Amino acid sequence: MDKKNTLRLAIGSDHAGFELKEELRKVLTEEGYTLSDFGAHSVSSVDYPDIAEQVALSVSRGEHDLAILVCGTGIGMAISANKINGIRAGACSEPYSAIMSRAHNNANVLAVGSRVVGAGLAIEIVLAFLETDFENGSRHEQRVHKISKLESRWCERPADGGTN
Repeated sequence: MDKKNTLRLAIGSDHAGFELKEELRKVLTEEGYTLSDFGAHSVSSVDYPDIAEQVALSVSRGEHDLAILVCGTGIGMAISANKINGIRAGACSEPYSAIMSRAHNNANVLAVGSRVVGAGLAIEIVLAFLETDFENGSRHEQRVHKISKLESRWCERPADGGTN
């Protein structure tokens, strides 16, 4: 079965990333991906940590396989998403970093900046991210495991966002 048909994707943005998120959503749908949209739903001001938390929790809980976040630079979204257990988010501004974030770091969230890249480049970055698999069994698997150990050692919040 085609990866596009089985991959569960989440997407979200703040107001600064709304227009780019809408463009990405359109292209990804045309490419055959199914997405859950966590907002923003307009250019009205919203706080990026709120959207990043909702999207990252959906990945952490296993409701989605991968996620795409969009804000002005991608940095705030990535920082916020990385506060959630099990999330490895990278802010990428070109396709090579997106590929490496998946292949070597097993990133499960991609953040892009609408004020940093145009729609055409953002589409290339997102497709590169989605089309790349983690190199299971490689030396990178041990490193990702070490990242998880750091998280469990230093982060005391539960993966469900504290609802236990």
